Amino acid sequence: MALLSGCASTYLLDNQVQSFSQLAALPAQPTYRFERSLSQQQDPNQLALEALADPALHKAGLRRDDGAPRYSVQVGARTERTLSPYADPWGWGWGGGWGVGYGARHFGVGLGGPWPSTETYWVHREVSVIVRELASNRVVYETHASNDGPWLDHQAVLPAMFEAAMQGFPTPPPGPRRVDIQMGQGSS
Repeated sequence: MALLSGCASTYLLDNQVQSFSQLAALPAQPTYRFERSLSQQQDPNQLALEALADPALHKAGLRRDDGAPRYSVQVGARTERTLSPYADPWGWGWGGGWGVGYGARHFGVGLGGPWPSTETYWVHREVSVIVRELASNRVVYETHASNDGPWLDHQAVLPAMFEAAMQGFPTPPPGPRRVDIQMGQGSS
């Protein structure tokens, strides 16, 4: 039992990441403030999303300074609940079982058969980070990460996805890549 509980406490979150940069190195005074689109200004969840992204931005070397920022950072996230790719396409499951019962006047034997399966849900998530140089109003960094999986706890998954999206900042490798983040006990 102890071995099984240890295995279940960690999870490898695989992310598909693609980043674009016009920065050659981490600049001096890498300070930022959050920027919000008009729709994000109306979204009551945007402040919480920024709080989930903030540790990944800090880990990448950016420092939040709303009073004297050099950059603005806009973060976004989208989640969509879909049917699991592992769900039974016919909607049925099979099971077996047997039973024997005896009552005052009755004796019976039973055997299980097909039953309708419950749908297994899957979640597709995407996060994005756009870094804009305030002096020139020019986008200098853009990154996106996506993940598909059974996790429903966005409070745990989204910070890891932002961390994956920011890996390699400010000079990420070109093209799409897979970035794995260890989640659960022992993760950083």
